[in-house]
Amino acid sequence: MVDRTKVEEVINRIRPALQRDRGDVELVEITEENVVKVRLKGACGHCPMSMMTLKAGIEAEMKKVIPDVKAVESV
Repeated sequence: MVDRTKVEEVINRIRPALQRDRGDVELVEITEENVVKVRLKGACGHCPMSMMTLKAGIEAEMKKVIPDVKAVESV
């Protein structure tokens, strides 16, 4: 199982960039399959680029730092 503390550390490193654009990200859960589920908030919640932010930004960084993460999904 992926360590929740490490996931939160990665999210906290990414968060300032999202907040500059009036958005945010919240950790919802980590599944037994090592899928990290997050909620995009603020401007990120309805931005047309949110899927790119999720996959190319958050997921890419998460997998780089925590190789056991299989995917990052928005809920």
